[in-house]
Amino acid sequence: MKLEIYADVLCPWCYIGKRRLAAALAMHADRDSVEIVWRSYELAPEEGRIPGPTAAEAMAGWWGDQAPARIARIRALGSAEGLELNLHLARPVNTFDAHRLCKLAADRGRADQMMEPLLHAYHTQGLNVADPQVLQRLGGEAGLDTDEVHAVLTGDDYAEQVRADRRRAAEHGVTGVPSLVINGRPPISGVQPVADLHRLLEPGPTGHA
Repeated sequence: MKLEIYADVLCPWCYIGKRRLAAALAMHADRDSVEIVWRSYELAPEEGRIPGPTAAEAMAGWWGDQAPARIARIRALGSAEGLELNLHLARPVNTFDAHRLCKLAADRGRADQMMEPLLHAYHTQGLNVADPQVLQRLGGEAGLDTDEVHAVLTGDDYAEQVRADRRRAAEHGVTGVPSLVINGRPPISGVQPVADLHRLLEPGPTGHA
């Protein structure tokens, strides 16, 4: 089974979905048969590298009076998965370089290990994930060669792969994140109960294996 995960570092639902998917995969009868491919999907490609308003402030602009309740719900769902989602600290920035770093990690078999510190740095610590120094440190934490990380961040390696993922998303009908594409089928939400995700991953009439 090929499982493509369209995600962006800026999305708290992607962090929640990552936790739930990990739990579903842990229940999978043959975990090694599942090939996971992280796909880049920039939520805010127009953002700069300098942090501006917080995610919570941006949400207040989108949702108005409903924002506090929605933010509280996101935080509560994150907490249920063991995550501390500090939307009052996280400040949206451009994630193009973060996605390029994930492509390097994927080539080294460490994509999941790279996504984890990126999501934690942004959503929990409120770090600037467009800052080359932050990305350099996180790449090291993910077990990547520091010289390779530096070369990517100071060049344009993997830029085309990130852009290709955006085109691929459009071809598959992906319009938001997290989205899962199982064996090339139409995309589905990546934020589902663990039991539902488990059923989708299992062979049989309700699964896609």
